[in-house]
Parts: sequence; C-alpha cells; structure tokens
Amino acid sequence: MEQQTNTASLKIKRTVAALAAIGVLGAGGAMVVHQNNAGANAAAAAPGAPVAAAVAPTASAPLVALPDFSQIAARNSPAVVNISVTGSTKVAYDPSAQAGNDDFGNDPFFEFFRRFQGPQGGQRGGRDVPTHGLGSGFIVSPDGIIMTNAHVVRDAREVTVKLNDRREFRAKVLGTDPKTDIAVLKIDANNLPVVPLGHSSDLKVGEWVLAIGSPYGFDSTVTAGVVSAKGRSLPDDSNVPFIQTDVAVNPGNSGGPLFNTRGEVVGINSQIYSQTGGFQGLSFAIPIDLAGRIKDQIVATGKASHAKLGVTVQEVNQGFADSFKLATPEGALVANVERGSPADKAGLKSGDVVRKVNGQRIIGSADLPALVGTSLPGDKITMDVWRDGKIVSLTATLGNAADKVADVAKSDSAAGKVKLGLALRPLQSDEKREAGISAGLLVEDAGGAAANAGVQPGDVLLSVNGRPVNTVEQVRDVVEKSAKSVALLIQRGPDKIFIPVRLG
Repeated sequence: MEQQTNTASLKIKRTVAALAAIGVLGAGGAMVVHQNNAGANAAAAAPGAPVAAAVAPTASAPLVALPDFSQIAARNSPAVVNISVTGSTKVAYDPSAQAGNDDFGNDPFFEFFRRFQGPQGGQRGGRDVPTHGLGSGFIVSPDGIIMTNAHVVRDAREVTVKLNDRREFRAKVLGTDPKTDIAVLKIDANNLPVVPLGHSSDLKVGEWVLAIGSPYGFDSTVTAGVVSAKGRSLPDDSNVPFIQTDVAVNPGNSGGPLFNTRGEVVGINSQIYSQTGGFQGLSFAIPIDLAGRIKDQIVATGKASHAKLGVTVQEVNQGFADSFKLATPEGALVANVERGSPADKAGLKSGDVVRKVNGQRIIGSADLPALVGTSLPGDKITMDVWRDGKIVSLTATLGNAADKVADVAKSDSAAGKVKLGLALRPLQSDEKREAGISAGLLVEDAGGAAANAGVQPGDVLLSVNGRPVNTVEQVRDVVEKSAKSVALLIQRGPDKIFIPVRLG
C-alpha cells in the first residue's frame, strides 16, 4: 500500500514538473497567469516598460499577452487635463438647424468624421452668440505647456484648464494649426507632472492602446482598444496620416492623449466616425511624431509651416494602370504641375505616376499630399516616378505651402466602346494663347466611350497615355496601340485632369 502511494505521488510530481516546464503551471502549482500578472505589474511600475499579463498556452495556441493598463492610468492621469472653452461665433438664421431636425436623419454622411466637440449655442439670425465647449489635453512640460486640438479652442474667448488635482488655471493659446488640428496652450504653473512622448512610427496594427480624457466632462476617463490601421487619409483636407483605433472616444475626448503599452503618448485623439455624435467603433488620432513637430514650431514662432510640392494628383484606378502599363493600380497620378513649383523644378510632369517618396510606397493618391504635408519647407524628398514604362528618380526641395498643399482630384471611369467617340480639331493660335498652352486638340463633340467617361465639348485634349498630341493622327495612333483603356489629359478652363476611357 505504501509503495502504491509513493508511486502515485511520484506520478503527480512528474506531471506537475512537466506542466511547469511547458508553462501551464508555476513551480508551486499556481496558474502562470497569476505569476505573470505580478511580474507585469512590477514591470509597469517602471516608466517605459511594456505592460502585459500572459495567459496560459494550450496545445493549439501560443502564449498570448493581455494588457494591464492600471499602472499607466495611475502614472499618467495627473498629466491629463480637462479644457473648457467659452467664446462667441456669428451665425446666420437657419430654420432647419433646430435640435431634433430630421432633415439629415437619413444622410449617412451628416456626422461623418465630425469633430468630437463643437461649440454649443443657439441659432439666431446674423449675430454673435455665446459658445461653450469641452475637451481634453495633456501636459508636456513642467512649466505648463499643454497640447490639445485646434478645434477645441477655436473661436475661444476664454480657455480654462482644470488639472487632475482639481486646480484651475486660465490658459493662454500660444498658437494653433488648423491644418493638422494641433493647438498649444500655456498655464502659469511650475513643477507639473508630464506625460512621456513616444514614437508613433513604432506603432503596429493590432497593438493595444489606451486613451485618457474627459468625455462629456467626466474627468480622467480611461478606455482601451487596438490600433486598427495606420496612415489613414480622411476627407477633411488635413493631410494628416491618422492612426485609426477602436478605442472608445466621445465628445470631450478631443485633444486627449493616446498611450501605447509603455505608457508613452503616441497620438492625440482628434476625430470619430459617427452618425449619432457618439462612439461607433472608429476613432482617429494625430500621430505624435507629427504633432510634436508642430508643437515645437508653435512654441518657437507662434505658428506652423507646411511644405508644398505643387502638384494636383489623381487616383490610379485599374483603367489608368492598364493605360500606363502598371502592374498594380497604385501611386499618385500627376494631373497638373504648378509652374515654378518645387515639382516643376524637379522635373515632374503631367502623366507621371509617383510610386515612392523617400522609399515609402504611395498606395493611394492621398498618400502623396499626406506625406508632403508632414514635411517641412526646405526638406528634400526623393521620388520614384513611373514614366514611359520605367522608373525615373527625381529629387525635389519642398517649398512653403502657406496653408495649401497638393490637392487630390478624382475622376470616375466608365465602360465604353471600341472608339473614343471624339470630334477633334487642332487649336487656332488665338485659342492657344487664351488657354495658355502651346499645343492640343479642341473637343468639338463628345460621344460614345469618351462622353461616358466624362469628356465634354469645349475640353482641350493635351495628351493620350502621357504622349502629347497635336494632330488627330497622333491620337488615333496611340488608341490603336492600346489594348484596354487610354488615359486622356484634358484641360477644362484653368484645370487639368486625367480621364480614363475604357476600350471595349
């Protein structure tokens, strides 16, 4: 009997040892998740250390790390502030702009990418009305430098900052940059707690992140989620490569920090996708790498400068890819180059397709203005450009945008027939002078594939598939050599735009 007991005990000890060896049990028989939680808490206590709690692996799944944000919240909440704004704005009377108005109820874009917190006030005809707003911010310098969103303090007459310890200060707006939605405030205080700044470039999709802010005025509210995507371009003319997350943010979170698992700020919560005004699973943060550069400029000069390339670009759809013999529909198609601009001086031409900038792939056309917009005047960029079936390398020294960066023009391709359906004639000398061009063909009539694609009588055809055309025979020659589609460069008034026309 004693031998059987010893044998059973030995088997149990061997089983425990085996399970401990593969990480299912700790040395004392406790689940390893408890031990790792303790280790994670200890690690989190050290600034800059990643915070995670490991769960036990199974035979089919590897070890998975779960975040523990308690130490990050405790350490950084004192440096996150509540911002309240009072001001005034001039409004015109609009009978439809009443609370509960249903005219926009079925419009899915009415609240599309709205700011978290706009001015709250009545609607009255042609007069200044008081506004009130709430937002968040965070302290980046012990002497009272605070970062937030520009739209939080827009039209502000008075800005009040409330600290985590309930002290309140009147804040001075050092400067704002509406282009990137960054504002810098200053309060008269010293020895304040600060948040550590990280690098948004190090973020990975799927990584855990944490937001601290004051949604609806509830101070020091903590919410968590993951990075859903990076480099998002939104339809707001900001040219900011947003960080997309599923962190719950609501009105009042605007301007608050987004932390990584090391407790470092990697973004500033700025916008949400919402049809209701509340959180619907999509939130967008300004990368701290960009925000930090803007902050430094504002502190030094009171304003921010942005770079300019001097081009109008379009999406490269499948039709354009076929026309220019691109393997994939990626890049930014240059529709127009501003005379004397950095792009013009670098040798960029209409019909070029920018595929890379400083080694970074340009997937959609909006990637180019977003990348340029985050650079500084005087910066040099190297572009890989697709021209005449091969890659050409160009270098440009960026200019000053003066609040205008590259625009993104869009066109819709449509199915067509084998022939273009255009009636063309060469331009007269006076027509060339009036249009400011040296060559081209006037579209006298448009039908068939070209009309379906958007070509109109009165347009001037400048090139086909990037080849300048001065005669109808040149157009016919390019079209006959094209298998699927052609790209027409059209001048309409002062604007130039590429229009893809699919052949058969």
